[in-house]
Amino acid sequence: MRVWQRTVIGLTVALTAIGIAQAREQIRVVGSSTVYPFSSYVAEEFGATTDFTTPIVESTGSGGGLKLFCNGVGSDTPDVTNASRPIKKSEFQRCQDNGVGDIIEVMFGYDGIVIAQNEKNEPLSLTREQLTLAVAAQVPQDGELVENPYVRWSQIDASLPDKEILIYGPPTSSGTRDAFEELVMEAVSEDLGYGGEYSNIRQDGAFVPSGENDNLIVQKLGQNRHAVGIFGYSFLEENKSLLSAASVGGVEPNPSTISSGEYPVSRSLFFYVKKAHLGEVSGLAEYVDLFLAEKMVGNYGYLKDLGLIPLPKERREAVRAKWADREGMTKDDLVH
Repeated sequence: MRVWQRTVIGLTVALTAIGIAQAREQIRVVGSSTVYPFSSYVAEEFGATTDFTTPIVESTGSGGGLKLFCNGVGSDTPDVTNASRPIKKSEFQRCQDNGVGDIIEVMFGYDGIVIAQNEKNEPLSLTREQLTLAVAAQVPQDGELVENPYVRWSQIDASLPDKEILIYGPPTSSGTRDAFEELVMEAVSEDLGYGGEYSNIRQDGAFVPSGENDNLIVQKLGQNRHAVGIFGYSFLEENKSLLSAASVGGVEPNPSTISSGEYPVSRSLFFYVKKAHLGEVSGLAEYVDLFLAEKMVGNYGYLKDLGLIPLPKERREAVRAKWADREGMTKDDLVH
């Protein structure tokens, strides 16, 4: 193929991608079920207070959202993906391989992963070690890993309730699952005698993956007092009349303990913006501007009422400055 032919073809592909994106008037957001309530609120407010169309927001899980986001550029791909954990190196590389070269990472607040139960139950106090022994596929015994024999909490520790172990939790596509495995299971693997980081979750029915709709877990906990559920703090805030949270390591989850990191299962919340769609998809930059506005993510912002733990003021200002500069990320920024 001649040089001029390759140039024409490349130019045609680029113009087609831009044209397709330009033709779309509605922002599309996918990703984390934990971030979904915050993103949905901003989307509704955006549609109600501006001349732009209300964005479509889908709850696909952090992993599922990043997979869709990294498929490429154009109207058949999302503009924004929400995540309850940082993008992984493998996901970032997939984006690069598919032409999503410029990605803007926005950290907008904190959240905690709570272990919740029916509020009519007695208060529950757990350690990360006890949680790991409850959910792990295998447990160390006499220097070997054996299939998890525990079917009741009291078998793990006599101080725990004599109830069956039934845990409604996030699926493998969820950032909440990733964060739980890292902050709970991997964090105590060595102390428990696994001989390294361990994060395999049992599949014998004691742990029930419950999709990307955390409200379904809330409903199940309301119906079954024996069960516990794993999800983001924001859903606890919305359902305080129905649920209570276990303390973890003697620390109860609340805005203060989560933002300080004292609560051991605390994490940061993100969304990622496709830079190639800025200026091409109607209202995309303005949507992010609203999301990062003080009235949304500040100490007295609307999202705090939904359970968001705000960043410190200086950090919020730094995030806005980074966004204003449209500062993209590189692989060197990634940890995992």
